[in-house]
Parts: sequence; structure tokens; C-alpha cells
Amino acid sequence: MVFHHPPDNEHLDGHMLKMEVNLDDIPGEWLGFVMDLLLDAGANDVFYTPIYMKKNRPGVLLQMLCSIEKVNEMKEILFRETTTLGIRYYPITVHRLERVRREIITEWGTVRVKEGIHNGQLVQTAPEYEDCKLIAKNHQVPLKKVYEQVWKVLGREC
Repeated sequence: MVFHHPPDNEHLDGHMLKMEVNLDDIPGEWLGFVMDLLLDAGANDVFYTPIYMKKNRPGVLLQMLCSIEKVNEMKEILFRETTTLGIRYYPITVHRLERVRREIITEWGTVRVKEGIHNGQLVQTAPEYEDCKLIAKNHQVPLKKVYEQVWKVLGREC
């Protein structure tokens, strides 16, 4: 499938920050809560990586991406809701594909699909997980069957 959009629909977000903290003394239950708070406050992405810290202690590297305008709000959440004593952050550049959103109809209902376009060509397709999960639960079908149906409607294989 060819899209006739100029490549300048892709964009560079040169004004983003990557923020990170090392945590070795935080209960695991708090991590999901902190992630939700950061995302709700406007973080573009939040992710965790297992790490080993001094004295060979297991820990977690919490990393997030946000706009420069959100840095103070993110710092407040990290200092208030985690056990960190310091936050590292630095500017990054993110190149984003043009995104097209559309809906497709499966035998069980509608699923939103995100498509990534590069130089006018479709290069990425991703069904919305939450839509697929809801259909699987409501119709008592395996999640993988819902995904298979989406790919079939799209004329592609999993």
C-alpha cells in the first residue's frame, strides 16, 4: 500500500528530555504506580530495566521521555513517589514516523490500528492492544485469535 504524503509529515522532536533514576530500595508495587503517575502527567514513555548497583545490589533503572516543559512536574513526581536522591536528565532527539490511525471491523467488533509511514510507504502496523484485549474478554476468544483476525482483515500475516 502506498500513501501519497510527503516525507515531511515525519518529524523530529529535538526538544525532548530523557530522565532517569537508579532505584535499589523501592518496593516493586510502587513502580507501576509511579509509571501511571508519570504517564498521566504527560510523559511520552516510561520504562524500567533491571540493573546491578554498588555492592552488587539488584536495582531498577527507571527511564522516561518527556517534553522540556514537563521536566519540573516529572521531577516532583520522581522525588515525591520514589526513593531516589537524584535525577539525571539530558536532551535527546526523537525521529517519529508519520502516524495514520484507522479502524477495521473484525467478526467481533472494531479494532483501532496505528500505521507508521516512512517516505510515503507503510512500514509499521500495530493493532491497539486494549481493543484486542476487550474483544478477547467480551467474546471469550484467545487474544491471539483476535490478532489473527485483525491481520487477516488487513490482508497480512502475523
